[in-house]
Amino acid sequence: MNGKWWHNAVGYIIYPQAFKDSNGDGIGDLNGIIEKLDYLSFLGVNLLWIGPIFDSANPYNGYDSRDFLTLAPRYGDMADLKRLLDEAHARGIRIIMDFPLNHTCKEHPWFQKALKDPTSEEAGYYYIERGKRKGRKLLPPCNWESFSEDSVWTRIGKSEYFYLHVFSNDIPDLNWSNPKLREKMYEALRYYLDMGVDGFRLDALAHLAKDTSWSDSSLPVKENGCAFDTSKYSNRPELYEYLRLLKQEVFSHYDCLIVGEVGGSVTPEGALKMASWHDGYINMVFNFDTVWNNHNYGSIDKKDDEIKTEVAELKKNFMRWYEVCGGKCDMPLYWCNHDHPRVLSQYGNPKYREESAKMLFTTILFLYGNDFIYFGDEIGMSNAEYDSLDDYLVDAGMRPEIERFRKQGYSDEWILHYLNRSSRINSRLPMQWDDSENAGFSDAKPLFRANPNYLRGVNVKDEMKDTDSIFHFYKYAIGIRKDPMINEQVLNCRLRLEDPENEDVFAYIHDGMEKIMVVSNMRDHDVDFTFYYRITDIMLHNYDGLMLSDGKLHLRPYESLLLRIS
Repeated sequence: MNGKWWHNAVGYIIYPQAFKDSNGDGIGDLNGIIEKLDYLSFLGVNLLWIGPIFDSANPYNGYDSRDFLTLAPRYGDMADLKRLLDEAHARGIRIIMDFPLNHTCKEHPWFQKALKDPTSEEAGYYYIERGKRKGRKLLPPCNWESFSEDSVWTRIGKSEYFYLHVFSNDIPDLNWSNPKLREKMYEALRYYLDMGVDGFRLDALAHLAKDTSWSDSSLPVKENGCAFDTSKYSNRPELYEYLRLLKQEVFSHYDCLIVGEVGGSVTPEGALKMASWHDGYINMVFNFDTVWNNHNYGSIDKKDDEIKTEVAELKKNFMRWYEVCGGKCDMPLYWCNHDHPRVLSQYGNPKYREESAKMLFTTILFLYGNDFIYFGDEIGMSNAEYDSLDDYLVDAGMRPEIERFRKQGYSDEWILHYLNRSSRINSRLPMQWDDSENAGFSDAKPLFRANPNYLRGVNVKDEMKDTDSIFHFYKYAIGIRKDPMINEQVLNCRLRLEDPENEDVFAYIHDGMEKIMVVSNMRDHDVDFTFYYRITDIMLHNYDGLMLSDGKLHLRPYESLLLRIS
């Protein structure tokens, strides 16, 4: 390893609108984060990934930037950001910003000028192409389908031109093949690095390059006339040239951490090419391969008993990445972010809140690489308990999805049940600070109603009073992980699964002069696990007493141990 500062970091993901409101408008903000820096420092995290805070139209919660050099007033201004950086750095905490460099919102001045004048320089910042004629009918330039399940092309008024968007038509894609556009983006990135930002999480990085031949996909065409073919706009060969230029022009001049978000489209080999210590362009690659190993994604037709963690498959997915990237590049780990349900409800069980929360943290913290905690996981926050679809309809992004389900014949009752189980809104509920109104998040009504379990002890105030709580377990576990000897072993010593085909237990060993081992029961029932090692130390355990006899470790629901063995 090359000894970068983040090798000793435990990360924490903040979705800013839901973390802490400092001015009583119902929206979390930068000053709210500043208020809680001592809390974060006490927990032990020393790297914050802060979701997008740029000025935006806001249907997409900041991922629809209206100006990369202006902050959304609801979060604060540049003076607030600078104060956050200074206060965080004074506590030994680094900060990386979420930067959506693939697209802007339609209200961005560049796009507005492009619409008015297709010959302008700004028009070249986007993909604006003439449609094709089929008889008297004007068709889009090609038949690709977007992630929004419609054409990637939207017609500009009554003209013959269309603009490209791989997501919603509210967020047109930027044309990274244009050197002038690239220089504009370099300037914005340098601006924040010069201010003191410690790096970026680059949103939707996989989609910067497109097949600009605009040739139709040969994949099957759906009823909407489109073919869903991500090879046309995801992880294309041209992407690596854009990454090389980003490194050459910007990143190589700063001591910064650059994390690329590539969804589920990239292979471990592709990630290694991006982030290799030897000749990579960025430092880490986030993927979604290990967050849906339970059939929950798109599961509106499934019953609750069909949603079950595929433990063996989950282990294979982690190891698929480790076997290619281990010892060759830095690897991030996380159970949840702003686009997924809460991990406690996803792979754990709210009925076993303490046991499963502690188990999940132990399992991922000592696996490999840098762990990123999603805000609220350290107190066992779980999915929503909403009793009305109105709680979801306040989000503009949810309304089309709910209407689509209704048209498909699903009842409101079932849609609500499905969303409580699987919606990304579950990860966007207010942070639960105490048992006062709105969970202590704000004096005003927040966008999303807080999970009512904050009144039943699921809040920071109550967690911190209990020395055996999830919060204190996290704090203690982070202290162990940051021990130089343990950190070195986790990052650099060979990792191997123990009983990889086991469908209930996630167990692994790191070799070294003295081996460390994690054994975690991921089920809500007792499980026996074959175990013939000699235990020299129990460093972490979420139950009292060890039940080991005759080569069998008897594990209670969600029981987990971090051991030294020989």
